[in-house]
Amino acid sequence: MMNGHDFWSPVRISLQVSLLSGIVVLILGVAAARWMSKRKFKGKIMLETALLLPLVLPPTVVGFLLLVVLGRKSWVGQAIEWLFNAPVIFSWWAAVIASVVVSFPLVYQTMKNGFATVDPEIENAARASGANEWQVFRYITLPMTFHSLGTAFILGFARGLGEFGATLMIAGNIPGKTQTIPTAIYVAVDAGNMGMAWAWTGAIIIISFLMLLLTGSRNTVHEASSAVKAK
Repeated sequence: MMNGHDFWSPVRISLQVSLLSGIVVLILGVAAARWMSKRKFKGKIMLETALLLPLVLPPTVVGFLLLVVLGRKSWVGQAIEWLFNAPVIFSWWAAVIASVVVSFPLVYQTMKNGFATVDPEIENAARASGANEWQVFRYITLPMTFHSLGTAFILGFARGLGEFGATLMIAGNIPGKTQTIPTAIYVAVDAGNMGMAWAWTGAIIIISFLMLLLTGSRNTVHEASSAVKAK
């Protein structure tokens, strides 16, 4: 019979992984979406398709590719192991990397749509007033896409929270170290421990419900703010 520590350990790890991966993927998604939205070049469609590919690939395929790229036989994996004196595979950081990769397309697409709503004339007016590109981005573009930023973070967090296949492939299912709620549920069901499976299922449903509720609240506030500005 599992105790409280056995229950809370996957919950804690899932929240930590999802929070960190959500922050990392938000930064990467914003940077990539901003860069892609401002440039036209040959092969842009191919590059954008590659960025969105994890959205349609099975998570186990993503996990296998990450295993090949970050494994101890690859030069990337060997470089990481030399730098940190430990392999990244089957570590807590591997779970973060898996969550970042699978959630990136959602964050990227959300921010790309957000940047598309920004009126370029407002940005050009700021440039004409002497603002550099960073100032335009910091004081004009980001505030105008604040709603998209919040939505992108919540989507990234939620996707990381539910990640299973890629995480299991490269981070494993080590209790107290890499075992997240989805992998804990899988093991509990496989062992016939339906009580713990239901407990973890309830936990992830509650967390997901709160995240969706927060998204709905943000949408309501954004719509109300837009209505006030329109008047």
